[in-house]
Amino acid sequence: MSILHKAKDYVEILFKDKLSSVYSYHNFIHTTYTVNKAEEIMKNTPVSSEDQEKVLLALWFHDTGYIVSPQNHEEEGVEILKKFLLNENYPESYIEDVSKLILATKITYQPQNLLEKIVKDADCSHFASYDYNDISDALRKEWELTNVRCFSNDEWNAGNLEMLKNKHQFYTDYAKENWESLKKKNIKKIEKKLEKEEEKKESSETKKEPKEPKEPKEAKSDRSVDTLFRITLNNHTRLSDIADSKANILLSVNAIIISVCLSVLVPKLDAPKNAHLIIPSFVLLLSSVLTIIFAILSTKPNVTKTQFTKQDIADRKVNLLFFGNFQQMLFNDYHDAMKDLIKDRDYIYDSMVKDLYYLGKVLERKYKLLSITYQIFMVGIIISVLSFAYAFLSL
Repeated sequence: MSILHKAKDYVEILFKDKLSSVYSYHNFIHTTYTVNKAEEIMKNTPVSSEDQEKVLLALWFHDTGYIVSPQNHEEEGVEILKKFLLNENYPESYIEDVSKLILATKITYQPQNLLEKIVKDADCSHFASYDYNDISDALRKEWELTNVRCFSNDEWNAGNLEMLKNKHQFYTDYAKENWESLKKKNIKKIEKKLEKEEEKKESSETKKEPKEPKEPKEAKSDRSVDTLFRITLNNHTRLSDIADSKANILLSVNAIIISVCLSVLVPKLDAPKNAHLIIPSFVLLLSSVLTIIFAILSTKPNVTKTQFTKQDIADRKVNLLFFGNFQQMLFNDYHDAMKDLIKDRDYIYDSMVKDLYYLGKVLERKYKLLSITYQIFMVGIIISVLSFAYAFLSL
């Protein structure tokens, strides 16, 4: 496996296990996007294969520092990169070159050479993206959730316009020739947004009667509630994924142990000279089998199906968000019930609370079984090693 493939796998696992779900912009999707854009630039720019590797490694690691802190994340990313490359036996001079490229992604940094220009253009390539609005909204949401700052629409659009129009520039010839026009289109879109907001303000000021607020106070508070549910549901899902991956590790390890024992150790136990190894081998196999059983139980789907009547649906006693319930309903009944659910905010929140509660119960069962699995594995390995040691010493 090449170093770039190793870097990709390493960063993907790092983000999956350690990056908070509130980072809707600085995540593995953005990292992959910048790497692809750097490859696009370098296909059309004369760069040696070694320098290409340095650029791509820098971009794989340039936002990994967010797992530690958003402040000085470039420096934190450099530390993560150093540990990775030292483990791969790369020389200090090479690591230093890649580290400088990571530090070049700082928003205020002025690039000094071609490689730094490529890194800067790749990191800011979304300014010339057809999906710029969606990407920009992801960054806005991230800043709100991480308490950086909350922006009004006017403030956000004005800040984006200032960045694209006056503060940012592309550095490589390829980006200037191919991306600058798309960036200008995005600038015009932002300007149109600001013009529409200005027209709305002017029209509202000309009206004599005070205008009712568009959004009631309850709706504003609902945003924080929606954020709470979204983050909590994401955390539940990530915890479930982590538990499943840990169980899969134990399944793989113990399957290997059992296959080795059955193919190498067990066939030799019928010889009288190996009789002292029967009990230790049996203990090892038993612990591995028990570990596999409990690992399977922890990952086994547990779908609860609730019996209910049409009256229960009418009385809103059924959680329509859980497939174990609605899978037994006719489509027309489910469609009508969901229409009622969508119209009632309290009904929606009650259903989401039920969903969270039962997800938590599933996680509690899964982690309890996983804890037992690890204990069986640990105790089984210790007893097996001690029994093998006793069997050899007692000869």
